[in-house]
Amino acid sequence: MYDAARELDRNDPLALFRDRFEPLEPGLIYLDGNSLGRMPRRAAEDVILAAKQGWGQRLIRGWNDGWIDMPTRLGQKFAGIIGCEPDEVVVCDSTSTNLFKLASAALRDLAPRRRIVSDASNFPSDLYILQGLGEVVLSDDLATDDETALVSFSHVAFKSGAIRSFESVTAVAGDAFVLADISHSVGVVSMDIHQVPLAVGCCYKHLNGGPGAPAFLYVRKDVQDRLHNPLQGWIGREDPFSFHIDYQPKQGIERWQVSTPSVLSMVAMEAGLDLVLEAGIGAIRRKSIQLTEYFIALVDAYLPEFVLASPREPEHRGSHVLLRHPEAWRITRALIEQANVIPDFRAPDGVRFGFAPLYNSFEDVAEAVRRLQNIMETKAYEAFAAERPTVT
Repeated sequence: MYDAARELDRNDPLALFRDRFEPLEPGLIYLDGNSLGRMPRRAAEDVILAAKQGWGQRLIRGWNDGWIDMPTRLGQKFAGIIGCEPDEVVVCDSTSTNLFKLASAALRDLAPRRRIVSDASNFPSDLYILQGLGEVVLSDDLATDDETALVSFSHVAFKSGAIRSFESVTAVAGDAFVLADISHSVGVVSMDIHQVPLAVGCCYKHLNGGPGAPAFLYVRKDVQDRLHNPLQGWIGREDPFSFHIDYQPKQGIERWQVSTPSVLSMVAMEAGLDLVLEAGIGAIRRKSIQLTEYFIALVDAYLPEFVLASPREPEHRGSHVLLRHPEAWRITRALIEQANVIPDFRAPDGVRFGFAPLYNSFEDVAEAVRRLQNIMETKAYEAFAAERPTVT
């Protein structure tokens, strides 16, 4: 097991990126980057500098030192990550808020049509937002009808890691708007986002932007001025510092901003964006496939108690793998509290392992499987309670 892992690590072109992240406590294996990515070393330095020199010394003058342009400047960096033009992405708000803005705009544009098609594997928070906007029809194949205004889906399913291709959705959407949530794919899966007109995503998973990092939204250029932001905040207004009482939206992607940018949070996330751009999304995707393939092969060989709940075909799988077991919750606790391996639990019976190509090694994968194998052989998980805390 270890010889193969070490050989893969020796031939890994991304191996040097591991040292660009804050070191972990000795012996810890972190396989939860699809929920919260590790902190780049530069991020802490950038935030301290921005706080002391920007906020501390420049004070309000900092807005004209570049703060006010951060949403679009960081948005421009997404072009090489998701395959769009630099003026088609803006960093702002949260994923749910951005989803609300774009979904509302699509429904307004195609009124009186109010039907929204999604599927049960979409992220629940997305479904909650959509349910507050119109009639949501769940359909595994996302098939539409004449009353459908919007098709909304997750590019990579948050539980199984299954990829739903943009082409397969646009093929059945007709003239309805298509809105993709790319939170679990951005920064780790190659994509041509131009195949869909609308997308949202978060920056704290594979982009390593930090807990609660600002999100982003993408609007393809051909629909930017056709759609209207329902949250008419002052930063999305033309010449906001004129303080006119009537709202006149900015042109292009900037109209999708709402309120004052979260400067220190945006400073923290830029280091992660730069690492992804430096490594290249193609190289990251290749290693992601290798990591998940290697993990699945080891599970097949050493962990027969588990059921693979992710696609076996790498082209249909993102960068996380879900294993099912009736004792998944207690096994997850044993991994974290006894074996020093951090995955996460997904109800009702899933242990989810997220693989981050920029800092996870193949030896990490082999050692995590060995520790899990020991838990299963000794039934160490039986020492842990079945009750769950608020966050799992």
